[in-house]
Amino acid sequence: MTQHVTPENPLSTGQEPDAVLMPAPEEVVVTTWKVACDGDDAAGLGHPRVWLAISPDQGYVDCGYCDRRFVIDRDHAEGDH
Repeated sequence: MTQHVTPENPLSTGQEPDAVLMPAPEEVVVTTWKVACDGDDAAGLGHPRVWLAISPDQGYVDCGYCDRRFVIDRDHAEGDH
């Protein structure tokens, strides 16, 4: 069954809501509001490069491919969001 993104189901992959509570496999602290992710090429687990924008409200963004979480360091962030 295909699930659609709605206010009740904000997850684009149709995951269960509890999945948001699970820790990210890797967390990277960054100082820019836009980041690029291409997976872990060193381990041979790369994916196509994607650009992600960190929401000022959340303060982080998760990669849709590898679930890596990018967290903004607000004290050292460059430029505006």
